[in-house]
Amino acid sequence: MSSAQALTARQQDILFSIVESYIETGEPVASRTISKMRKNSLSPASIRNVMADLDEDGYLEQPHTSAGRIPTEKAFRLYAESLRLKIRPLLDPDRVRLQLNEAASLSDRIERSSRLLSQITRNIGIAAAIPTASQTLEHIELIRLSPHRALMVVVTRDRMVRDRVVFLEDDIGADELVSIRNYLNENFSGWILSEARQELRRRLEQERAAYDEILKRLAVLYGKGLLEPDLVPAIHMEGTSNLVGLDFHLTREKLRDLFRALEQKERMLQLLDRFLEQRSSELGVQVGLGDLDPAMRPLSLIGLNISLPGGLSARIAVLGPMRMNYQRVIAAVLEVGGAFQEAID
Repeated sequence: MSSAQALTARQQDILFSIVESYIETGEPVASRTISKMRKNSLSPASIRNVMADLDEDGYLEQPHTSAGRIPTEKAFRLYAESLRLKIRPLLDPDRVRLQLNEAASLSDRIERSSRLLSQITRNIGIAAAIPTASQTLEHIELIRLSPHRALMVVVTRDRMVRDRVVFLEDDIGADELVSIRNYLNENFSGWILSEARQELRRRLEQERAAYDEILKRLAVLYGKGLLEPDLVPAIHMEGTSNLVGLDFHLTREKLRDLFRALEQKERMLQLLDRFLEQRSSELGVQVGLGDLDPAMRPLSLIGLNISLPGGLSARIAVLGPMRMNYQRVIAAVLEVGGAFQEAID
């Protein structure tokens, strides 16, 4: 047996029974346990022979000489892949769609998606929006907060909302901000942000000699980054506490390293980039994440890439223990991912 395709129906059936038993109990699985689970009359001795073959081919391992066997990453991967065509709906699609449609912005939708995934699966829900340089301006808002502070809000057509508080040496009145806002929305709505900023700079330089007060104020805001594309991904992660109490067979130090890794948003983005390389809406399954960080070896990731208008891409995923409930997680990712896509379209 050199590949998954070489497994016989009996070997695969026994392997999947072992995986399911281990997911449920977290304990090494003995041949007698599998014999009782199966409806046919295959003896424990025959099952032991099959388990020995699976062990030799890297699907099982034996933590102790006298113990039963536990699935390896290879076994979990094969099991998860086998579920793709067997998933049954978990949720009311209309209810999920309604919750995501109620979100006022893409950032809010990202947060709701990660929370939904965490609630459904009892694992970690991750959702991220990856902006591109081709973001298109929908409109801008400028709000005076105090004599020397203003809020710049940029809404793009991919439904991203970015806000920035800027500090001003000279006060800009509320009426002046309204005039600047109207000028920008009338002249640059529908422009790609980088091109709008370039054109605005050209106009300011061209009309420098004829500056009126509004143009002078506009030049100040330009210097504070007005219309500058923000390419920082929006990422939300929910449910890290769900891992507390799970038996990862880790030392206290390694468990602490695991939670430190999960706290780093950069690490989570690397995780999504590296292990979700599938085409849009194609399910990605990664069992064992030790290649990214040794502390994450006992975890699995299941997720989707989603293409959105304006070149934006989103990624939603569930991160959990290797012995997660793969059927439920895959179903949740597919359903929330589908609702997320429909809410944007």
